[in-house]
Amino acid sequence: MPDVTREVRFDTVHGPSLVAQATVSPTTLTLGVEEEFLLADPRTGRVVPAAREIRERAAGPGADRLVFELTQFQLESNTAVHTSLRDLHGDLLEMRRAAAGAAASIGLALVACGTALDGNPGVPPLSPCPRYQAMLREFGAIMDGQGVCGCHVHVGIADREEALRVSNHLRPWLPVLQALAANSPIADGRDTGYASWRAPMMGRWPSAEPPPFFRSVEHYESLVAGMLAGGTILDRGMIYWMVRPSDHVPTLEIRAADVCPTAGETVLLAGLVRGLAETALHDVRAGVPAPEVEDTLLRAAYWRAARDGVDGEALDLLAGDRVCGNRVPAWRLVDRLLDHVRPVLEENGDWTPLTDQIERLRRSGSGAARQRAAYARRGRLCDVAELLMAQTAASCWA
Repeated sequence: MPDVTREVRFDTVHGPSLVAQATVSPTTLTLGVEEEFLLADPRTGRVVPAAREIRERAAGPGADRLVFELTQFQLESNTAVHTSLRDLHGDLLEMRRAAAGAAASIGLALVACGTALDGNPGVPPLSPCPRYQAMLREFGAIMDGQGVCGCHVHVGIADREEALRVSNHLRPWLPVLQALAANSPIADGRDTGYASWRAPMMGRWPSAEPPPFFRSVEHYESLVAGMLAGGTILDRGMIYWMVRPSDHVPTLEIRAADVCPTAGETVLLAGLVRGLAETALHDVRAGVPAPEVEDTLLRAAYWRAARDGVDGEALDLLAGDRVCGNRVPAWRLVDRLLDHVRPVLEENGDWTPLTDQIERLRRSGSGAARQRAAYARRGRLCDVAELLMAQTAASCWA
């Protein structure tokens, strides 16, 4: 079959819409990535509400795709739509460097980290958006200390029924993705004991959890309608499930990870997400049922992933055809994920660059481990901030 080119539009309430032409092959899903960043004083690691000034100063390729986030000390970047991981990497770097350069021009740093190093007590300075004020009125102290940063990967699946079935297949792998991308051990001026403190902070929102097992589109819509009716969410943008079909673009959005320290690690995450989605899509079309992991065990596995990251233990949710909950080394589940997606990664030409990146991560340590090592040397947040600044705009890709 020939490749099909179609127009894909990414819209955001925070900034200008982006229209990109994507060449969609019959076997390779398109990718788009959203990254959230902190703006901080490089000497202290303290967040600074300067998003508007930095966005105005940003120049160069990708600068127009930097948009506002929940707080005034955050920026978000939205990539174009890609099929090539190398092109995705270049796009991510362009936006990181544009934002980092603008921040440096006023003495600040762009920081790819899931949480504010020196804390963020009370209600953060919110971006000037009526929606955020409504969230503050409705949810009160849940807003205290918010301003956490994640990485969201969109894969191009236009059919809503297929997207929800793919979501069912992805559920057991979400904790592995979180463990691999954990990048927020330091918050409020101390080591929290979690590889990802962003995960429990984000988990305070009522809908921020692994997605349910969806029986149909009608089931999905009934759950959303119930959350809206009960005030659990104010609008569909507050569906914070770790996998959700987009309401604005023909994609499935995977939201299980911290923002990654380097663009190369973001591409690793995106490539693994696409591999999982393509493998799941093949299974859906072949009639292979998704494993029905219990919600309680899935939440427990996600908590363990946030606590230990990839450097500790993980809950093994699947042993053959059985659902279980045994604790195993987290890297063992990463290796199992790689085995699971290897056929589609090899078909797409992604196997070698992604496994090279995995080996680089094994050698250098996870984002959380690197932060902890920087902090342990002298117990100073400025050392962690310096590390994060250096990583954020650095190139690191096979």
